[in-house]
Amino acid sequence: MSKGVGVPRPEYPRPQMVRKDWINLNGEWEFEIDWGKSGRERKLFSSEKLSGNIIVPFCPESSLSGIGSRDFMPAVWYRREFTVPENFLSKRILIHFGAVDYEAEVWINGESAGRHRGGYTPFCFEITRLVKPGRNVVVVCAEDDVRSGLQPRGKQSSLFHSHGCDYTRTTGIWQTVWLECVPEVFLSSFKLTPDPDNGCVHIQAAFDGNTSGLAFKAEASYGGYAAGEAAAAVAGKSANLSLKLSQVQLWEPGNPRLYDLTLSLCRGNDCIDRVESYFGLRTVTLGDKAILINGKPVFQRLVLDQGYYPDGIYTAPSDEALKRDIEISMGLGFNGARLHQKVFEPRFLYWADRLGYMVWGEYASWGLNIADPIGLEVFLPQWLEAVNRDFNHPSVIGWCPFNETWDDPATGCRQDNEILRIVYNVTKALDPTRPVIDTSGNYHVATDIFDVHDYDQNPSSFAAKFEAMKNGGEVYNTYPKRQKYENQPYFVSEYGGIWWNPGQEDDKGWGYGKRPQSEAEFIERYTALTLTLLKNPAICGFCYTQLYDIEQEVNGLYTYDRKPKFDPEIIRRVNIQKAAIE
Repeated sequence: MSKGVGVPRPEYPRPQMVRKDWINLNGEWEFEIDWGKSGRERKLFSSEKLSGNIIVPFCPESSLSGIGSRDFMPAVWYRREFTVPENFLSKRILIHFGAVDYEAEVWINGESAGRHRGGYTPFCFEITRLVKPGRNVVVVCAEDDVRSGLQPRGKQSSLFHSHGCDYTRTTGIWQTVWLECVPEVFLSSFKLTPDPDNGCVHIQAAFDGNTSGLAFKAEASYGGYAAGEAAAAVAGKSANLSLKLSQVQLWEPGNPRLYDLTLSLCRGNDCIDRVESYFGLRTVTLGDKAILINGKPVFQRLVLDQGYYPDGIYTAPSDEALKRDIEISMGLGFNGARLHQKVFEPRFLYWADRLGYMVWGEYASWGLNIADPIGLEVFLPQWLEAVNRDFNHPSVIGWCPFNETWDDPATGCRQDNEILRIVYNVTKALDPTRPVIDTSGNYHVATDIFDVHDYDQNPSSFAAKFEAMKNGGEVYNTYPKRQKYENQPYFVSEYGGIWWNPGQEDDKGWGYGKRPQSEAEFIERYTALTLTLLKNPAICGFCYTQLYDIEQEVNGLYTYDRKPKFDPEIIRRVNIQKAAIE
């Protein structure tokens, strides 16, 4: 009942919290660009028809949407009719949106169901009282202004054209829209904290509805065999329990051992609500010069992944495309990625969990002026939604809310250190199980990992910067007047970016430094830069820029349409060499 014929992106959109009764609303919707932001005055929320059509969940800038408009769109409207199945009508009905960029309002049958601000995180509204048997209508308005300085935009271009390392914009709906029916009392969210040292997983659950007299139950299995069960009384709107496991199987990079998990809300022997999930047992701690996974140093062989697609922009054309990007990266010898300036789809993290691929969660902080306190008001709620959404994924091994929070001489704005400190502290309070980098590659204020960005293309001068560190000497500090190294693990979280676009003129692409004159020169440079970091015992990891080209930025190891520029085995042999810390 959930997929339909020809529905784009038909897979279940929330793989860590699965219910059987749902309806995918992707596909053709009516659509209209509201150039003057006058749609509310024209009462488009109760219109009988909009002027065009679009394929959801692809943004109107993309070719897969059927629109392909690349101009700034201050507001866009969507309309679709749907029928609620008879078995839904006796339950509570929720409408879910994976992500809508940027500020959205939803109407059901002409009545507002709610509003949400933030272009990267999911939201849902209960629409039980608004729907009726037979034909129903959902209308969505999304407003977007990447030039305002008041919203996070990530790498979406604030100029008409893509330029440098800013790319095509995304407006409106860009992840799956779906209906779900739930019982009168239901499990609304849960938090899984793995504890392999004690052979258990701790579960915090939240509920909606009257929970009086109800019990919360958890059952785990591994490889199809029962691995433990536990129950706790529901107190108010929450319940906490520790699920002891009969066997301890660790989730590790490249060895993704996962448990299946069933969570139930019960009255006596009657199951009121049930969801299917999974979890991985692993710890992330900090050791001497290293990030430890399950107590062992694991060198971070990361690649920068920005989550762009030629035909879908922010939205992968298929679930297989999400999985394929991870497989491409692992085939090159990387064991993880910085998910850069974007909150990736939950399905990407699902595949990272399944494939044993480490990722750092980041927010799309560029475009928001955080030198003003209003930046905190805008940023913090959206960032916390992202952390809460992705907390349960074992593949997520660290958080980085900001990237390159530069002082801007043109506007006189300076990095607000207190805002960075507040966001760091709140993130640590919400998730004490993972390391946090306050701002990647910039002026550290409070950070668990000391990281730098360095795009020096000369292997000799690049190596010289880190040479003293090998024997405990002074660390390379890009901003010694603004930050202090305090013996944290040291991470070169951006380097490389080697420009390689054979067959194109220099003005048809962009990369860092001087372009190599041959493939052999590229490989020689890549090898020298990478081994400098791998073989340094004071460095815990690297992140190479980047996995694939994006539009005019042509410094990927693959092209934008995911074709290898080099024999992947050559890159893999360099990356998999044993690191000094291992």
